[in-house]
Amino acid sequence: MIDPVTLAVLKGRLEQIADEMDATLFRSAFNPIIAEAHDASHGIYDATTGKTLVQGKSGLPVFVGAMAFAVKAVIDKAAKDDDLADGDVYVFNDPYDGGTHLSDFKLVRPYYRNGALYCYLASVGHWHDVGGNVPGNYNPEATECFQEGMLIPPVKLFEAGNFRQDIVDIMQANSRQPISLYGDLNGQINALELGERRLTALLDEYGDGTVRQAFLELQSRAAQLMRMNIAELPDGTYCCDDWLDNDGIIDAPLKIALDLTISGETMTLDFSRSSPACAGPVNIALSTAVASVYVAIKHIFNDVPANSGVLDPIDIIIPDDTLLSVKAPKPVGGYTETILRLIDVVFGAMAKVAPERSNASAYGTINALSLAGYRRDGRRWVMFSFFGGGHGGHPAGDGLNHGNAPISTATIPPIEILESAYPMFFSKWALRPDSGGPGRHRGGLGAIYEIELLEENADVFLFGERGRYAPKGVVGGSEGALNQFSYQQDDGYHQPPMASKMVGIRIKKGQHLLLQTPGGGGYGASTERQPEAVLRDVRLGYVSRDAAQRDYGVVIDDNGTVDQARTTKLRATRTQ
Repeated sequence: MIDPVTLAVLKGRLEQIADEMDATLFRSAFNPIIAEAHDASHGIYDATTGKTLVQGKSGLPVFVGAMAFAVKAVIDKAAKDDDLADGDVYVFNDPYDGGTHLSDFKLVRPYYRNGALYCYLASVGHWHDVGGNVPGNYNPEATECFQEGMLIPPVKLFEAGNFRQDIVDIMQANSRQPISLYGDLNGQINALELGERRLTALLDEYGDGTVRQAFLELQSRAAQLMRMNIAELPDGTYCCDDWLDNDGIIDAPLKIALDLTISGETMTLDFSRSSPACAGPVNIALSTAVASVYVAIKHIFNDVPANSGVLDPIDIIIPDDTLLSVKAPKPVGGYTETILRLIDVVFGAMAKVAPERSNASAYGTINALSLAGYRRDGRRWVMFSFFGGGHGGHPAGDGLNHGNAPISTATIPPIEILESAYPMFFSKWALRPDSGGPGRHRGGLGAIYEIELLEENADVFLFGERGRYAPKGVVGGSEGALNQFSYQQDDGYHQPPMASKMVGIRIKKGQHLLLQTPGGGGYGASTERQPEAVLRDVRLGYVSRDAAQRDYGVVIDDNGTVDQARTTKLRATRTQ
């Protein structure tokens, strides 16, 4: 057994290695989605199983869960070829082996110590453009992965330390942004090299055996703590269903369904009732689904160390015929929308068994928006970004206003960066009043983004969700506002026929796009919210006077104060 003080020190030192790898990539990446939004992640993984040993705290948690599958894909590839060597680095973006979608490129490096394989270091980042039919790669009309971008299986970028330029040439030739690709790739290479140096220094200081024992102990403690948390919950089965608007091809809703069973120290999450695999790109691979469960569980049980031990007492059932476990060539480009719904149903089911732990649903879509065109000098430009919304109300308070999706700790790219990099102007970037779901703890507010094109023409592509099924409240809380997108043409504003997904939009200089994102669901009954809190929301512009009366039963008089008598009378009629 390793003593607790040494274990705590090593835990911090190991996490610092992953954090420094994150920071190295963020500071050197060329594209704003990595450099500003932090759509990337790094970690240390087991040499035999590929399981997560350590993850960085600044990147996307869903990546870290999926990367365990990516590392295992490299382990299997190396075993098949029997050619793993010190100095190798594999590169690939296969979403069916490593999870997520084609935009996310993984670099996996075996780490050798005294001539023997000790562990793996891995990096993943969202590249700006990797080919396919749609600039930025979020193609809502894709019916196979080949329409979403180039697919690279695990191949060696470095062979025993020797760099393979031919691999890079192939990838750059398939991108609309080859310089951005090259910069991001080198940022990831540098992050792995720094991780190797830092890990070597740590092993030199503490010894190989001590650090290996720390890995095992941290996993064991995570599993033990997870079992203790589950044991405190009442046994039983708790269900939650939610819906995706459509798959971008067929305008019909798709169900994400969970039956969560607690039995002693174990938990089973059964997604068998979910919709079958669909034609459009909201399918996800099994590895992505498992990683999403990991993220949801970590939100609920946030005292458990972040490593593969979290899932030891948890059984995840996902049949092969559902949209949560597809294989090539089913399209998976819109994976973000589906995993957000998957996290929502975990929150919803957990709210029925342990409301003191669960949140209401967050806004539930990244609203992947792409604009692309040519500058006057003939240069190609491609803007891809995601946008924020409200988080769900929770046991301790209101949801976060204009936050990023709960699959990550990423940030929304700043307006200054987007405007400086692309020919567009944000005429509005503001909170969206009355978008947070009413509740004892209000859902966070969504946002309003209005974009004006500054170049002559641009093609526009949107891949979103929550246009028809609003974010749910829990424990009596109400829904947040729906997602709304409109685009200007010569005859006025139009909206996508499928509510949240569309390709083929073309706008001209001076025309606008308007995106109004959802708020989070509410937590608890809205009539339980303190009138003073509702008044504060009205004064801040979060809630209108009409909504205060309609949704909360709080009457605000013309002087801007609570009319206590009318409020008491109105609320009494609603609780009868």
